[in-house]
Amino acid sequence: MPISRRDFLNTGLSAGLASLTLGHGHPALAETPVRGGTLIVAQSSEPTHLNLAVQANNAASLISPKIFDGLLTYEFDFSPKPQLARDWKLSPDGLELVFHLRPNVRWHDSKPFTAADVVFSYDQAWRKFSPRAASLFGSVESVTAPDELTVVWKLSKPAPHLLLAFASHILQIIPRHLYEGTDLLKNAANLKPIGTGPFRFASWERGSHIRLVRNEDYWDQPRPHLDAVIYRFLPDASARAVALETGEAAIVTESGVPGGEIGRLLSLPSIEGTKAGYDYAGLSTYFMFNLDRPIFQDVRVRQAFAHLIDRQFLIEHVWYGNGRPATGPFSSSLQQFYSAQVPHYPLDVEKARQLLDEAGLKPDANGIRLSITHDFVPLGEAYQRTAEYLRDAFAKAGIALRIRSQDMGSYTRRIYTERDFDTANYLLSGGPDPAIGVQRLYWSQGFKVGAPFSNGAHYASKTVDDLLVAAAAEADVARRRKLYLDFQIETQRDLPQIPLVDVEVLTLTQKRLRRHTVSCEGPKGNFAEAFLLPK
Repeated sequence: MPISRRDFLNTGLSAGLASLTLGHGHPALAETPVRGGTLIVAQSSEPTHLNLAVQANNAASLISPKIFDGLLTYEFDFSPKPQLARDWKLSPDGLELVFHLRPNVRWHDSKPFTAADVVFSYDQAWRKFSPRAASLFGSVESVTAPDELTVVWKLSKPAPHLLLAFASHILQIIPRHLYEGTDLLKNAANLKPIGTGPFRFASWERGSHIRLVRNEDYWDQPRPHLDAVIYRFLPDASARAVALETGEAAIVTESGVPGGEIGRLLSLPSIEGTKAGYDYAGLSTYFMFNLDRPIFQDVRVRQAFAHLIDRQFLIEHVWYGNGRPATGPFSSSLQQFYSAQVPHYPLDVEKARQLLDEAGLKPDANGIRLSITHDFVPLGEAYQRTAEYLRDAFAKAGIALRIRSQDMGSYTRRIYTERDFDTANYLLSGGPDPAIGVQRLYWSQGFKVGAPFSNGAHYASKTVDDLLVAAAAEADVARRRKLYLDFQIETQRDLPQIPLVDVEVLTLTQKRLRRHTVSCEGPKGNFAEAFLLPK
């Protein structure tokens, strides 16, 4: 799975790099797994809790799937494959989806896993708390369990996206016997979870690490191969790089080291990298307006901001060549629906000043037209550096940007609950289907106070809503593609938020770590097949 330094810095190779690195990883398939050892992961941020059924949180989504298996996992081409569901069947009319579950699967407290757990997770968690709920389940009429190993989904209209949504980090199944009759948001199991996955929760030392240990009763024997997985929380990117280089950690995900260090680390004989395992996520960064602020309700103001942003500068100097200019709401990795034939806003400072003048934002005696706050998502140095670049870029048109920093809990609370922000930049997983990823950002029903990484802009457009609803239920691929093209054009005209960069991230590992990326879920998979070669 190695990537050369030259390949990593060559953005022209990005489209095919995931499959290329996967191909280089095939020899590991022939290696005999080694049992034992503790995998140490150097992770940038610490989750608030580990229940992804009620909270979308990137930090938790890297950890919880090791504790909780999903109904399905996915090949690198997005085709579903069994996990807790041994098979499934979609009716010819697309209105009934039936899952048959594996027998003899047990929760980590030895209680049996049954269809009732899936129904409970849907009824009491997913549809109530998931930021994707409105778009994912808009066609769902009922979810029932006719017997202990069968789950039946009845739909009012086809939902071609739904079968792609059953990964553990998207729809985490929680144990009914521990959550029923409780406040799901405050249940103690959120901090000491009981799952069905290859690793059991062992301990959590706040500010330091989470430790998971092998589930000896795992349904997929002889997996897992590792004795334990420890997630060390190292907020400083340089510290993560040192941990990887010295072997104190064996893996850093999502390009979690200083961008300028990646090439040097990849040149070391003990370290390799892969971009495989991130296509499912379809990662993009955005600049978001709070449209509850009257000043941003004028589209000319939003367009002015767009004309001040040099995406190529961001790619070269913030992401170190590891990305592509975002041209619209869909990442270019979402190839089936992505189109570049949308309104564009090339860098043009004079045009920006003209638009601000027309909107009545004249410069004062100090040349300042507008003073606003800006919050960056605390996922690493790239997001802070993006904010710093935006501050300098906007200043050229008389916009004063005051940057605020905070931890992830404070960021999500400020943006999505308190609504105490002017603008923000963030990272979003827009894949593997628009109805799963991007729709929640632009659909008016995606706005829900307290739901993180949803429609934080508070954007509402009947035209866009109608396009999204129609596309989500359209079974014909050509017609669905046309609806999503119209959606991309309309949102780029309206510009409730500005797409910045389609990010290409990679996983950096010690070469002795094998089989860590075996599906398109990448580091958000369950690590059941991962093993460590002897030092």
